Amino acid sequence: MQALNSSVKIAVIGAGAMGSGIAQVAAQAGHQVYLQDQQAGAAEKGKAGVAKVLQKRVDKGKMQQADLDALLSRIQPVDALEELADAGLVIEAIIENLDIKRQLFANLESICGEEVILATNTSSILVTSLGAQLKRPERLLGMHFFNPAPLMALVEVILGLATDKKLAEVVHATATAWGKKPVFATSTPGFIVNRVARPFYAESLRLMQEQAADPATLDALLREAGSFRMGPFELMDLIGHDVNYAVTESVFSAYYGDFRFQPSLIQKALVEAGRLGRKTGQGFYSYAEGAERPTAATQPQQSFTEQPVIIEGELGAASGLAERFKQAGLNVIERAGAGVLRYGEATLALTDGRMAGERLVTDGLQDLVVFDLAKDYKNATRLAIAAAKQTSTTAINDATALLQKAGLAVSLLSDAPGLVVMRTLAMLANEAADAVLQGVASAADVDLAMCAGVNYPQGPLSWSDNLGQGVIWQVLTNLQASYGEDRYRPSLLLRQYAFTGQSFSV
Repeated sequence: MQALNSSVKIAVIGAGAMGSGIAQVAAQAGHQVYLQDQQAGAAEKGKAGVAKVLQKRVDKGKMQQADLDALLSRIQPVDALEELADAGLVIEAIIENLDIKRQLFANLESICGEEVILATNTSSILVTSLGAQLKRPERLLGMHFFNPAPLMALVEVILGLATDKKLAEVVHATATAWGKKPVFATSTPGFIVNRVARPFYAESLRLMQEQAADPATLDALLREAGSFRMGPFELMDLIGHDVNYAVTESVFSAYYGDFRFQPSLIQKALVEAGRLGRKTGQGFYSYAEGAERPTAATQPQQSFTEQPVIIEGELGAASGLAERFKQAGLNVIERAGAGVLRYGEATLALTDGRMAGERLVTDGLQDLVVFDLAKDYKNATRLAIAAAKQTSTTAINDATALLQKAGLAVSLLSDAPGLVVMRTLAMLANEAADAVLQGVASAADVDLAMCAGVNYPQGPLSWSDNLGQGVIWQVLTNLQASYGEDRYRPSLLLRQYAFTGQSFSV
């Protein structure tokens, strides 16, 4: 399907940061853009904001002044909706209020031509609900940009129950022509990103609540072992706890109280206390002038004794750790076994979602220390470990010394099922798999959305595939058994793939 020609006029309603950003994107693509806002002077202010941001690029030599002048000439602030009559695509980016948006689209239907495409940038209201009272609901869809719109690549193209699929394809092609990475999604709560991303925050909040580790340590592990750009606590502080908590509450309510989306009492307390993060100067961290950021809990340096590292069987997803030992010049001996490492008194195993104490008894492994998943064991700089109560201090120190010798900072957590990176990935992949199962989006679009929309190091479904057949399903099965909660129930699709050998990767 072809994109809208650059001769088609675009209207953006709402001249705040998001609306003016969308106007900039469309103008950069060569369209004449109407920028409208009901507040007097807001459209002019929005255009001025675009000019101010882009002028900095000109001043740095990253943009020509003539190009900026041409772009700004294509953005036309207007006062009245009636001035949008000849627009071919109208994108609203106004307040998240169902009644107000419905009235706006009803007005636009009477003002614009019958061939106009109406798009909403809503992040929380269902497109189907917005279109329910329209005369031509088939011409309404979602075009959900991410903030800041000029910089973020993702656009979720949302189909309501009545949306014309051909129009959705036109908008998808148009977003591509605008330099974006669009994905298709059906009109369900949270669409793709706001649904699939909930566990990234929720699992670390839960681990903090269970006193497995503090925020600084959990953040460091997801950055330094998981390769996420930001940890969940610093990201929530950046987003704002009022916003993040409201999205979680919205998704939780929309899914009829499904405990996979249960909000955190810890975050609720921050919101009630007015500790909203960076914008108030205090969240999980203090942003007061001169305030020092807490550092991750790190095991003290342990003395390494020259003795062999024994690898028994295949390490699967942790095979990169074995390569790291070899590169560090350690004496590595490989032999048959159940996929564990032995060094000194310690037996080390990659977490499978069980507590170390449970696994020690069930599998008959003495002095067991479990270690966390890393996105790339060869380049990770930190790794979490946990030990059973029965594990000796000497064994914990041996495990620490071995990992430190390989160049890893080691964070010792309490015996939490699944640790941090593995548990977070398992829940992200679980939610992503259910989105695919329920027809919200394709596996490829889910992965693209999470990478382009929230900068994940890899799509959760392809990452799940890379770990090996059934690994994530087994981790989730063990987590559910550990907690006895529906929150950790594995997706039916993950179970199916575990037993049929299918994968999400094309």
